Amino acid sequence: MDKPQILEHIHHSVNYTLFDSLWVPSSARCVILGQHARGTGALEIFNMSKQKLDRVSSVSKKSGFKCGTFNHSTVEERQLATGSFDGSLNTWDLERLELPCYSAHKHTQIINCIDGCGGLRGSGAPEIVTGSKDGTVKVWDQRQPDDPVCDMAPEEGEAARDCWAVAFGNAVGEERCVVAGYDNGDVKLFDLRAMKLRWETTLPNGVCSLEFDRQDIAMNKLLVTCLESRFHVFDMRTLHEEEGYASVTEKSHKSTIWVGRHLPQNRDVFATCGGNGSINVWKYSYPKSRVENDEQGNARGVAGTVSLINNAVISTQPISSLQWHRDMRGLCITTSFDQTVRVCLVTNLNTV
Repeated sequence: MDKPQILEHIHHSVNYTLFDSLWVPSSARCVILGQHARGTGALEIFNMSKQKLDRVSSVSKKSGFKCGTFNHSTVEERQLATGSFDGSLNTWDLERLELPCYSAHKHTQIINCIDGCGGLRGSGAPEIVTGSKDGTVKVWDQRQPDDPVCDMAPEEGEAARDCWAVAFGNAVGEERCVVAGYDNGDVKLFDLRAMKLRWETTLPNGVCSLEFDRQDIAMNKLLVTCLESRFHVFDMRTLHEEEGYASVTEKSHKSTIWVGRHLPQNRDVFATCGGNGSINVWKYSYPKSRVENDEQGNARGVAGTVSLINNAVISTQPISSLQWHRDMRGLCITTSFDQTVRVCLVTNLNTV
C-alpha cells in the first residue's frame, strides 16, 4: 500500500454547471464557479468541515463564471479574479460580494481562461492575464483602470483563433512571460519585458490547459494538455533556433485531457484530468543531461520521461477543473460536468 492512492474525501452536488474550483489561500475554504441553466453566474464559498462542505456564502450574477484565480493577490487580501461569459474581468472581496473591487470589459466574447502573478506566486507587479474566444490575450494591472497594460491580438487580416489556455511564468526579478494555447494547437510564448513573441509552435490538437511547474523561477518545464488524449511536457531551459524546446508526449485518458496541474510541494509530480472522468497522477524524470549539441555544435534540450503513478475514475462526466492545496500535500478539489464538487486525497506523495 506504499503506492499513492487517489481517494474521494467529500462529494457535494449542486444544481448548476460547474467550470472552476479554487482553494482560498491558506484556509480550508474553497470557491466554486459556474453557470445556472438560465445563464446567470454562480459563485459559492464553502468551508471544509469533517466530511462535508458547509456553504459560507452564495451569490448570483448576470453572466456565468468560466474561470478564476487568486494568484495575483496576496494572502492578506485574498481577492478573487474571475472571467465571465460576457467577456468581463472582475475582482472580488470574498467578504463583500455585492460589487466587484475592479471591473474591465474589453473582451468582446467569453473569457475562457485566466491566471495571475505577483501576489501568491512570482515577483513584480500584481497582474492578471485573460484569454478569450475573440482571439486576444490581455494582461491587466488593477492600478490601471479600464485598459489592459498589454494586448496580444492577431495581426490585421489574420483569422482570430479561440484562446483556450493562458499561464504566467519566468517571474524572476523584472522578467515575466505569458504562454497562450489555442484551439488549433498553437502555443505562443510572449516576453512581457521585451514585448515580443519569444517562441511559438503548433501541436497536432487543440490546447486545453497550460501550466509552468513553477511561476517564480526561471522557466523550467511547461505542461500542455490537449484534445485527442495527448499531453506534452516541454523542457524550457534550452531553446534551439530550429527545433525549439525539447518535449515528451504521452497518450492518456482515451479522451480529451481537460486540465493538468503540478503538485505545489513537488514540481515533478502532476495530475491530469480527462473527459472520461478520471484523474491520473504522473511523475516527470529528468535525463542524465538536459543539454546536448547538434551536428553544428548548437545546444539543444533533451526531454525527460513521464511515468504513471496511479489513476482513478471518480466521475461519469469530464472533469473541468482541479487545484491542489498549497499547504496540504495531496489534498485537491475538482469539479465535473455531473454538477459535483469533489475533494480528493492522494496519499503517500512524500514517497514519490
